[in-house]
Amino acid sequence: MAFALNTYPVSYRSRFTGGKWTEEYLEKPHKTPDEEAAMSAEERGKYEAARNCYDDMPVVNYTSQYGLACFEGLKALPQKDGSLAIFRPDQNAARFYRSMKGLFMPTFPEETFVKACIEVIKRNAQLGFRLHYKSEWEKDSFITADSIYIRPFTIAEGGIGVNISREPYVMIINTPVSAYFSSASSDAVVTERIRATPNGTGWIKACSNYALAALAKHEAVQAGYMECVFLDATHRKYVEEGSSCNIFFYQKSGELVTPELGDTILPGITRASIIELARDKGIKVIERKIAIEEAMGETKECFVCGTAVGATPISSLTWEGKKAVFNDGKDGEFTTEIRNTIKGIQYGTLPDTKNWMVKIN
Repeated sequence: MAFALNTYPVSYRSRFTGGKWTEEYLEKPHKTPDEEAAMSAEERGKYEAARNCYDDMPVVNYTSQYGLACFEGLKALPQKDGSLAIFRPDQNAARFYRSMKGLFMPTFPEETFVKACIEVIKRNAQLGFRLHYKSEWEKDSFITADSIYIRPFTIAEGGIGVNISREPYVMIINTPVSAYFSSASSDAVVTERIRATPNGTGWIKACSNYALAALAKHEAVQAGYMECVFLDATHRKYVEEGSSCNIFFYQKSGELVTPELGDTILPGITRASIIELARDKGIKVIERKIAIEEAMGETKECFVCGTAVGATPISSLTWEGKKAVFNDGKDGEFTTEIRNTIKGIQYGTLPDTKNWMVKIN
């Protein structure tokens, strides 16, 4: 399934107008989940296309014309007790606030963000659109487990000239999602493309950042790799990110190194969580610049992380024709432990001692 344009019926919409945010929940025409599943491919295609259209919003706007928008990604995860739980929504709310501020938009209140994410999940669940926990997910440490993706995003008001958005919309939609990486390969390659430049928008979860990332990821996949890795724009020497995820290097010294945050690197919520969990385990975590030569020569295990990818091992990294293989191409012990820990917390098989999970009954 991975990501699919299979949105649930209820969505949330707010617009900043008259100096304040006005809210509404929109419910698209729908059948029951079982009736929808029984549709033919052609019927379902038309049905889903209609569900994803909003005729009362401007098509020509600063988002469609210039990519002026930002978004978030978080998940509601099925729990054994039949409930759903969202992982650290307050952190997504804070980042969304910073992103909108960075794009000179009116900021969206963090408390409203969290409440709306919870409410849209609840309303869809009441209509039968939800996921249930499966014990079989435990067999592969939830690598193939399903979840409900929560996608908050902005859309600018109508406009044709290059400008900022003063009266944006905020939308929140839900869709089921499964494993992000579908390739059997777990190899990565350093791309020649540049994701972000100093004094740019790399630290913002801006939509425009992902156009370049999509091109680089496509090129990597076409060449037989699972993922691409970006170097810095200035020196073309220091590792920054994957196509849509942060990156970690567990070194031969026993230290866990990840590129330090700056205005070219997105402050990932999974990244911050892994740093905290690793330190709890007694691992020395260092946030600093790491040159590609060091990353290839001193690394025992490598993995990328994010809301969509979780903590996914990278078995090798290729740069300028040279290839570094990590842990003999197998999943490393530390990577497996940290992945199992964060997945266990998210799906409720490990205690949530940090109160990261927000339950939805």
